[in-house]
Amino acid sequence: MLAAMSERTESRKQRAARRAGEFPPAPEPLPRPVLDSHTHLDITVSEYGVPLRAPRSPAEDGSGGTAADPVAAAIEVAAAVGVDRLVQVGVDVDSSRWGAEVAGRYPAVLATVALHPNEAPRLADLDEALRQIEALAAHDRVRGIGETGMDFFRTGDEGRAAQEESFRAHVAIAKRYGKALVVHDRDAHADVLRILDDEGAPDTVVLHCFSGDAEFAAECVRRGYLLSYAGTVTFGSAGALREAAALTPIDQILVETDAPYLTPMPHRGRPNASYLIPLTVRSLAATTGADLDELCAAVSATGDRVFGPW
Repeated sequence: MLAAMSERTESRKQRAARRAGEFPPAPEPLPRPVLDSHTHLDITVSEYGVPLRAPRSPAEDGSGGTAADPVAAAIEVAAAVGVDRLVQVGVDVDSSRWGAEVAGRYPAVLATVALHPNEAPRLADLDEALRQIEALAAHDRVRGIGETGMDFFRTGDEGRAAQEESFRAHVAIAKRYGKALVVHDRDAHADVLRILDDEGAPDTVVLHCFSGDAEFAAECVRRGYLLSYAGTVTFGSAGALREAAALTPIDQILVETDAPYLTPMPHRGRPNASYLIPLTVRSLAATTGADLDELCAAVSATGDRVFGPW
């Protein structure tokens, strides 16, 4: 009896380990289309492949055909549940260049370009990297500068000067090109606000994967910033984050995946992708008390105001 129980337990562990690397099933579609305001298609596809089953090309009949373009497949899977626009976010020169190229090929995709705050201290020539980012910022399909900002979780004291220099430079680029600034803020709330206040924030600022409490949310709302909520708002431990969402005006809310990270409940720990946005949107509707249809319409309109037209 004990042997049989152990065998079944091991089998469950094996199944759980296997599922951890698989994309979750598709959620119920939304009543109105929305956007994923922050995703990393390059990382998602390279690390996990295509969400669900990719459409196959007509040539694939067992005689050497290949799967359809994985980016097109990811867009199609997202559109099927009402996520019809994606913002591909750059974190270094290479990913920013890739994003600008992808946005030029796919009407459903726009791009942002930047050096991630944890990337800045690692660069041998920060100025040259910033020059390349600024060149990419001029592209029409590049609609944001980010993700940039401050991160005190992964970068220690020795790297913070480079982070701040990089962040200030990105703020200036966003203002020169009239594009949204997409801010990465991890354990650095006060410093992010300080730098934005010092430099004079661009007209449009998006706090990516908003992670603050109600007090910080109120400060951001007062400044007119957009708060973009990720799957973290669905986590059981995220009570303070839900309090922040509850006081955010509906026209200052965006929704994102940060895919392949931060997968919403009940699939936390599995790979994330844009087609899972409906889980986060429904959680935000419950948290804010907004009608789901009204929230979808507001998020969509805000996305067009910040990044559009697509």
